[in-house]
Amino acid sequence: MTGPLYRIGRLCSRHHWPVIGVWIVLVVALVIVSRAAGEQNSDNLTVPGSGSTKASDLLEAKLPEHAYGTNPVVLQAPSGKLTDDKYSKAIKSTVTSLEKQPDVIRAVSPLGKAGAAALSKDKTIGYISVTLDLGPSDLSKEEAQNIIDATSPASDAGLKVATGGYLGQAVSKSDTESSEAIGLAAAVIILLFAFGTATAMILPIVTAVLGLGASLAVIGLLGHVVDVPTVAPTLATMIGLGVGIDYALFIVTRHKLQLRDGMDVRESVARATATAGGAVVFAGGTVVIALVSLLFAGIPLVGTMGYCAAVAVVVAVLAATTLLPALLGALGPRIHSLRVQLGRTHPDDHRPHGWARWARGVANRPWRSLVASVAILVVLALPVLNLTLGSSDAGELPENTTARQAYDLIDEGFGPGANGPLLIGVTLDSKAKPDQKNLDQINKKQKQLNQQTAAQEQQLTEQLELEGVPPSQAESQAKQQVKKQSSGSQQKLAQQKKAAQSPATDPRLTKLQNAIKNDPGIKSVSPAIVDKAGTAAVMTAIATTAPSSPDTVDTVDRLRDDVIPKAVKGQGLTVDVGGQTAGYIDLASQISDKLPQMILIVVGLSCLVLLLAFRSLLVPVKAAVANLLSVAAAYGVVTFVFQEGHGASLIGLDGAVPIASYVPLLMFAILFGLSMDYEVFLLTQIQEHYKEQGDPRKAVIDGLANTGRVITSAALIMVCVFSSFVLNGNAVVKEFGVGLAVAIAIDATIVRCLAVPAVMSLMGRAAWRLPRWLDRILPKISIEGGDYFARRDGVAPTGPAAPEPVVKS
Repeated sequence: MTGPLYRIGRLCSRHHWPVIGVWIVLVVALVIVSRAAGEQNSDNLTVPGSGSTKASDLLEAKLPEHAYGTNPVVLQAPSGKLTDDKYSKAIKSTVTSLEKQPDVIRAVSPLGKAGAAALSKDKTIGYISVTLDLGPSDLSKEEAQNIIDATSPASDAGLKVATGGYLGQAVSKSDTESSEAIGLAAAVIILLFAFGTATAMILPIVTAVLGLGASLAVIGLLGHVVDVPTVAPTLATMIGLGVGIDYALFIVTRHKLQLRDGMDVRESVARATATAGGAVVFAGGTVVIALVSLLFAGIPLVGTMGYCAAVAVVVAVLAATTLLPALLGALGPRIHSLRVQLGRTHPDDHRPHGWARWARGVANRPWRSLVASVAILVVLALPVLNLTLGSSDAGELPENTTARQAYDLIDEGFGPGANGPLLIGVTLDSKAKPDQKNLDQINKKQKQLNQQTAAQEQQLTEQLELEGVPPSQAESQAKQQVKKQSSGSQQKLAQQKKAAQSPATDPRLTKLQNAIKNDPGIKSVSPAIVDKAGTAAVMTAIATTAPSSPDTVDTVDRLRDDVIPKAVKGQGLTVDVGGQTAGYIDLASQISDKLPQMILIVVGLSCLVLLLAFRSLLVPVKAAVANLLSVAAAYGVVTFVFQEGHGASLIGLDGAVPIASYVPLLMFAILFGLSMDYEVFLLTQIQEHYKEQGDPRKAVIDGLANTGRVITSAALIMVCVFSSFVLNGNAVVKEFGVGLAVAIAIDATIVRCLAVPAVMSLMGRAAWRLPRWLDRILPKISIEGGDYFARRDGVAPTGPAAPEPVVKS
């Protein structure tokens, strides 16, 4: 890659204005097209082979109107009851307004017979059940807002209105602007410390912002092709800003050092792009590999989130290797202008700093350094032993969002379980038929009532005739009087007969309904709804506990493993528990099963990449162990803060919240990839000094001394960017923010500046050994292209010609 990157850097530097213009036009065009297309994100909870996915597939095929459930438009009366005249008229108008919306199939009022269950006992809270012809993956934010706007008659009447379900979630996404602004402000200060000039500081910021704009536009357009998770753009923003600034920092730092040594500006830009840029491409490649490898999990939500984040990394690498060289070329020698000194020394003064002393201290006492670093990591990682994968729900959203308000009102009026109904999908081997026994009983009652009525008519007719009423007139009067007296009973029996004639009364379905209803974790179960063919049915079960509660997980497991199998044994029914709540439960279960496999895949791929880059067996193993320890420590902190609730109030949470099942898996891929960035930059310098000097201990000292300031500056930027997203109202985003910030801080300090140099010092020359047979078959890769420039400049390489000594096979 060195030669192509050198030529790209030189070309972009020479033709800087056209390159800058193309980037600006491209980013603006992508943003305009993306905004015109509209925002469309949804959480695809499909888990192949799971019960929730089977239930969803059944309902989509047989009962499409019930496949996604309903969306509650929750209403609360500020005083009085919803049944009061002033409110009932507004509710009726709201239902009519909703039904006129093009995407609404039906809207059921809580004041009617069909929606009676949607009115609280005190009649102060109710909800309109809205069924859409669009699923979560098809509903755009604009379409959702149009439907929500149709509820204005209720709000105009003074009712408190909040929308739940995926309709409310579509417009309840937390803004990231404040987090981005804080992250960028922190980056500006750190870059001023690192570079000492305002002109150099602005380059990584411009590169990262333009790259982020392009990334988010691409991800926005992807949302119209695939199901892009709602948190994916925010995650991409965090990573895009962090790596975008970091990658530019490394290249600009190399460029400034080369200019200090008297190199020509254009040549320096080209060489910085080829050397530091080569390390950027390599490091970015490891991040992308780690993120894309999530596709192997076979979980759509996780895989999509992985490659959306990878888009941000790819664009950041492209910006660092094309846009940044153009900006450096346009700036020329003016990169040293607007000098700023924030610390005791200016970076350009090149006075001795403490990193060399620190490196010597670690190298002189490697065992003490190693034991101390491992002890710290183990202590931080201990809470991970209690880690439980859970699910998030609308109750964790900010209180100013309509989805959260709807969640709280439904909890108040109908109990927590009503916020996450379970859809019971039923496949019948034979067509559903009415309960003939029940129907016979009703017919028998009807016959008895008819006989009783006839007897009453005869008795009354005779009585009237005795009173002198003519026979024909007496018979007519008796019939009218008896009919009036028995009309209520006749009407009730007619209703019972009509209900009994429904295939939903199939004894197999009623037995299943009663079995589910009798479970202690279930509050209520709706009667079955059967499709026209009579081969599929759906019931809605309401749990007694909240969707994210561990007790709900126990309830779903109990229904699947015990209650339902017993109820349908020998009945010719296949039953699956679905709905969003069950989908999150299945997602957590699948991720728990896949996590060890994904860890092995990511670690294996990363070790292979490092083996090719550094031609060493021990270096990849050391990197894998160190990174695993840092990730475990980050998991421990996330478990301690979120799952156990220690200090949760300090980051804007009411208390402990479940750790979303996909957070640890995404965190692992991201952190393992990002930690490789610093690994590559540090080990590249150590290897370069080892080749020059042949002294492994001195190579460790010089490598850490040369990279310590840059790595800590880069890591501090990432920590600030990730930490700023703790301000986001979404609990899942907070989990990512805390986890990633803690992990990067641990990796750049305890691991990279203590554990790694200690281990490298202990390994000595053995760190660079490689069996001859493996050396022969591995392709030659040079990250920063030292050999390329040695050949190009006609300079013979110094020191050991290759990582050696080589072990005989």
